Amino acid sequence: MTPARFRDLLAAEWIKLWSLRSTPWAFGISALVVIGINVNAALADYTNYPNYPQGTKDLFVPIWAMRDAFTLGAGMVLMLAAGSIGALTLVSEYGTGQIRTTFAAVPARRSVVAAKMAVVTAVMLVYGAFVAAVSFGVTQAVLSGRHVGLPLDYPGALRATAASALLAPVCALIGMGLGALIRHTATTIVTLTGVLLLLPTLVNDRHAWSAALLHALPRGAWDRLTEVGDSPVPVLYPATITGAWIVYAAWPLAAAAVATVVVHRRDL
Repeated sequence: MTPARFRDLLAAEWIKLWSLRSTPWAFGISALVVIGINVNAALADYTNYPNYPQGTKDLFVPIWAMRDAFTLGAGMVLMLAAGSIGALTLVSEYGTGQIRTTFAAVPARRSVVAAKMAVVTAVMLVYGAFVAAVSFGVTQAVLSGRHVGLPLDYPGALRATAASALLAPVCALIGMGLGALIRHTATTIVTLTGVLLLLPTLVNDRHAWSAALLHALPRGAWDRLTEVGDSPVPVLYPATITGAWIVYAAWPLAAAAVATVVVHRRDL
């Protein structure tokens, strides 16, 4: 039998991704929610800005202006949505039994997983870039009405926008890795929620060990990369920009390696 070409695997995974009825809804609704949360924060600050004390106004640019562009609530929605979609691209095939048909047609399991990861990464990168660009553009346009909006060339603004865009593929690949390990939809989503959202709330940067754990998590890295300006509150154990980018690279690479090894070696 002639081995399947990798571009054929990419085409097949593309079709399977969009054949899930939940996929377009998940992308559309989550994008609206993420952008809506950020724009709502900007509108609230636009309305209340004249009543803010001078100390808050002095810090608004760039700290609060950037926080309106990429709020914590919106970031959490983005992480959960992207991670869930990434997990479902693999777990759904195990749930329906379609994975047996896939591997019967293409015995090279690692090639199949690589194609899945490539498609998910590309789609999530476009999704993340769209959400991040719209969030930054609209929120800063709103704040510019009070002359406190940031341009994209403001120091750190492009980095924060890029980090928010990359958060989607990073979390999607983490979801795929967990999905390959667990192979159960509900358990995978619960575990994903714990790793991405719950665990960061249980640690802080007041102690060296807890700060190291927080900085090593995707949300901790995203928090650092979206920080612009000097924090008004002293941080005992601050993360570095370089360290945050390393975390961004390490998690999806580790998840991809886990997914590849587990799918290749475990029985269906």
